[in-house]
Amino acid sequence: MKTLVTGVAGFIGFHTANRLLDRGGEVVGIDCVNDYYSVELKNARLEKLKAREGFRFYKLDLSDRQAYDETRDAIAGISRAIHLAAQAGVRHSIEHPFDYVGANLVAHMTTLELCRHQPGFEHLVYASSSSVYGGNKKLPFSVDHRTDSPVSLYAATKLANEHMSYSYAHLYGMPQTGLRFFTVYGPWGRPDMALYIFADAIMNGRSIEVFNHGDMKRDFTFVDDIVTGVVAAHDNPPTTSDGAPHRVYNIGNHRSEPLMRLIEILENALGRKAEVHMKPMQLGDVKESFADIDAIRNDLGFEPTTPIDVGVPKFVEWFKAYNGYD
Repeated sequence: MKTLVTGVAGFIGFHTANRLLDRGGEVVGIDCVNDYYSVELKNARLEKLKAREGFRFYKLDLSDRQAYDETRDAIAGISRAIHLAAQAGVRHSIEHPFDYVGANLVAHMTTLELCRHQPGFEHLVYASSSSVYGGNKKLPFSVDHRTDSPVSLYAATKLANEHMSYSYAHLYGMPQTGLRFFTVYGPWGRPDMALYIFADAIMNGRSIEVFNHGDMKRDFTFVDDIVTGVVAAHDNPPTTSDGAPHRVYNIGNHRSEPLMRLIEILENALGRKAEVHMKPMQLGDVKESFADIDAIRNDLGFEPTTPIDVGVPKFVEWFKAYNGYD
């Protein structure tokens, strides 16, 4: 089976492509390799993928309408797609809103059109986000909860993606699955995420900034568990229900962990103490996330297996090796 993976140079895209290749699949990878964070890290991921049989890479920008024909030719023959390309970051969306219009809205539209016109196309899996729950106060977050109060532009674009996909599923019968990711971490992780930022600061003797004075909780989900859920969704296209073959799942660890506990585990794994600088809540952020995973568990058998006590040391092992620490 040949699968398109967009955002393949990204954190989740890299791991997803590797999992598909591990089981003998073919992967067509697309990424624009932008400089939102380290291009060196993205290229290091790509080099590992390019060395693998069954992988082809195209440097293309899905938000560039002039590149549509080139992208269409690159993905000829695919039957399924995993669309992970996006502009990430709640805080970045405050300062750079137009980055999200192109990368999250136009690129999603382009992906829908590309897949719709592929002969025999079977299933599109796409990345949503736990941020769509926004101002919702009821925990754990359930896919049945309302999502009409996004508190960041990033969240609003991800919610828009879900509506765009539902409309295409309804109009054209194109099977689609949206996955609301909850705070993904692990080896090859993004440098703009808290765990990497904290580890880098601690190893280099800098203080770390902890928002809401440390009173934060997150459903930290190890990347291997995330990929297991992504691939399970990929393998199981939805059938028509409520008039459209479209479904949305939470994909998290089903544990809401205090941020300060994560920092303590990180300190122990690094063998160093953090100098903590407490700060107030940031604009667009939420105090707590917690995934209700009953839907994906019941439908796809998804069951996360990696608590942060295990996952954080695995991240630290990679972080030290990648950055040359003894």
